[in-house]
Amino acid sequence: MITLGGIIGASLFVGSANIVRSTGPAATLSYAIGGLFVFLAMRMLGEMAAARPAVGSFMEYARVGLGNWAAYLVGWLYWYFWVGVIAYEAVVGGGILHGWFPALPAWAGSLALLGIFVCTNLISLRTFGETEFWLASVKVVAIVVFLAAGVLFALGLWPNATFSVSNLWMHDGFMPNGLGVVLSSIALVLFSYFGTEIAVMAAAESENPGKGIRQAANTVIWRVMLFYVGAILVIVTIVPWNQLPEPSVIAPFTYVFSLFGVPGAEILMGLVIFTAVISVLNSGTYSASRMFAALAEQGLAPAVVAKRTKRGVPALAVIASTIGGLIATLVNFIAPSSGIYDFIMNSTGLVALFVYVFIAVTQWRLRIKMTVEERANLKLKVWLFPWLNIVLIAGAIGIVAIMMSTESGRTQVWTSFVAAGALVLFWPIVRKKIALQKEKKAAVRSSDLAETHQ
Repeated sequence: MITLGGIIGASLFVGSANIVRSTGPAATLSYAIGGLFVFLAMRMLGEMAAARPAVGSFMEYARVGLGNWAAYLVGWLYWYFWVGVIAYEAVVGGGILHGWFPALPAWAGSLALLGIFVCTNLISLRTFGETEFWLASVKVVAIVVFLAAGVLFALGLWPNATFSVSNLWMHDGFMPNGLGVVLSSIALVLFSYFGTEIAVMAAAESENPGKGIRQAANTVIWRVMLFYVGAILVIVTIVPWNQLPEPSVIAPFTYVFSLFGVPGAEILMGLVIFTAVISVLNSGTYSASRMFAALAEQGLAPAVVAKRTKRGVPALAVIASTIGGLIATLVNFIAPSSGIYDFIMNSTGLVALFVYVFIAVTQWRLRIKMTVEERANLKLKVWLFPWLNIVLIAGAIGIVAIMMSTESGRTQVWTSFVAAGALVLFWPIVRKKIALQKEKKAAVRSSDLAETHQ
């Protein structure tokens, strides 16, 4: 449920309309290929995590496999991504609340949501898990109902419905705008999927991390295919792709539910979308704080951030991550024309690809370092090693190349590299700090040994 909570957000319920409108029925291919990327990355992450559970997950494995520089870069980029998500979801959630209660300013609604979910994350891991379970449950029930009714509607078995499967090829074909658009849309799809790794991070804090990690890694693919690919397939089957309304006018799920003749469809889906928004806000706060704490534990962030409460919550990491999201949120309301908020949103565009490449390279490196006995004892293993690693890395490079062919894609690529470049500039300072810490520890050990001999 935490995995589903991390990936089923406004990007599916609302943003999917933009992908369908640009790619046609072939949007199902974009989501399927994106799902394959996620599955490969989760399998590789699962292999490492099952053998060595760690709260920092892929950041910790990057440190062990590639070095401190890799952990520093991927860890801070991941934290930066989720801070952007926190801001985005808070802004969307505040807008929804303002629509329902016009007397409540959008900025006030955003701040209220940030306050609520910083509290749920500060109490305990169990509180976070329980909150996420129930929020995710609402989304899952909505999608299950949507899929069941949608299949009946498309087959003409629903009241006042006609057989509409031909919508998949009738309006300029299955791939009306060509393969290039389908492939370039994968980057947007990956942005929607990003969050599946939260389950692995949460499992590392559970009573039985090995079991939880294996379960998350093994079941993510059918969940992705059912809830994402299945939902998109229903939409393009029922509604001709070139007749789907703009998401700013009406969300695609809301529009299809209205075709079912469901009373109050717009209100019901509005509630579901709001639930999706606050669910991702909740899981984003968790992810950002745990990564921040893990960075601090490795000396890659201020050490004070790693301190935990009696219930195991990194309170300062939660607060600091929320403050980061709060600043980005306030910038959107106070200085919307400054371009700062847009830069933050655009510059997180390639983080998913960066993280997946690091996961593929790290797992490759760690597998090579293993002894024959260690490889035989792996409880979760990546197939066709190392060919699937090569496929994932090559695919990520190919997506970046395709993104460079469009203006919006180039904006995301360059702003992402600017954000990564800013981190690289600070690396010498962090590296020096780590070296000094090692020298101090070595000096303390030498002193202890000398006292022992005396």
